[in-house]
Amino acid sequence: MYKDIQEPSKRLAKEIIKVLRYSSLISHTIEAAILVAFYLLGRHFSWGSWSVWVLWIGIFHVVLSAIWGIGLRPLFIYKNTRYDINEDFLQIKTGAFHEQHELVPMTKIQAVSTKQGPILRKYDLYSIEIQTMGSGHGIIGLPKSIALDLRNQIAYFAKIREVDEG
Repeated sequence: MYKDIQEPSKRLAKEIIKVLRYSSLISHTIEAAILVAFYLLGRHFSWGSWSVWVLWIGIFHVVLSAIWGIGLRPLFIYKNTRYDINEDFLQIKTGAFHEQHELVPMTKIQAVSTKQGPILRKYDLYSIEIQTMGSGHGIIGLPKSIALDLRNQIAYFAKIREVDEG
């Protein structure tokens, strides 16, 4: 009665590890700069011992967060994210500890787009965003040819037509 749905098997580009690490490094550098500014302001205004505690808590947070964000998270995302597409469903499977397997019916997809920020552009990668009536879904870290082909396949299967503005 029901057709078996196979587990998704397509992977992200391996360069996504570098992209996620680079992005995390930028945000952690900004956090460290804020801590340095807090330290300098505390010394200048003689804030007292409470500011030392806040500073130590901030340092502890940045170090642990950097270990996770730069070292471990990118590997988990690359290793545990899969996607696949057929004429009925878009499948996205994510998560190392809390696994999430999404089946998005093609008939529910309203829009699909590709995005590329500066870090993705450096590695010639794209992300795809899929919009349905009630939610959005995304796949990050796809090579250009795969991302554009996937976007076009989803649009075709979902019967999305580009509007001529002419």
